[in-house]
Amino acid sequence: MTEPQFGGTESVPPAAGQYPPPGQYPPPPNYPPPGQYPPPGQYPPPGQYPPPPNYPPPVYPMPGAYFDPAAPYGRNPITGEPYSDKSKVTAGLLQLIGLLGVLGFGRIYIGQTRYGVIQLVVGFFGGIILGFLTCGVGFALPAIWAIVDAILMFSGSVRDAGGRPLRDGA
Repeated sequence: MTEPQFGGTESVPPAAGQYPPPGQYPPPPNYPPPGQYPPPGQYPPPGQYPPPPNYPPPVYPMPGAYFDPAAPYGRNPITGEPYSDKSKVTAGLLQLIGLLGVLGFGRIYIGQTRYGVIQLVVGFFGGIILGFLTCGVGFALPAIWAIVDAILMFSGSVRDAGGRPLRDGA
């Protein structure tokens, strides 16, 4: 890879007499010359400046946007069903708490309270009973149930209590 060619003056510092002495620099273009600035403390108070010229007012609703009051979280682009107010990610992560031995929080979150309480009771007591009866192997069954249920929630196969598909995002 080759570097671009330069004219040769880019890295050469200017001669000592080319810059004006400090304090005597010319003002930048489109600025008033020194001495015509208002003295300190003489500026207008904040909020009393006029609005900028030709500033367009905001347009609501935005052009091309459409708000559907029957589907505040959007609609499924394929089926047209309104999305739930519950999230796939949150429901799946709550269901993964089952790996710690407590199942059902994801189901309770999406409104399936009866199914969630059944998972809590079966996961807690069933895991303990199966664990003792099977010399510890039964402790893994509630964890497997939690993983499968979380995967179903993440994939969108589970619906909320109203029958609506869970929305994406957190």
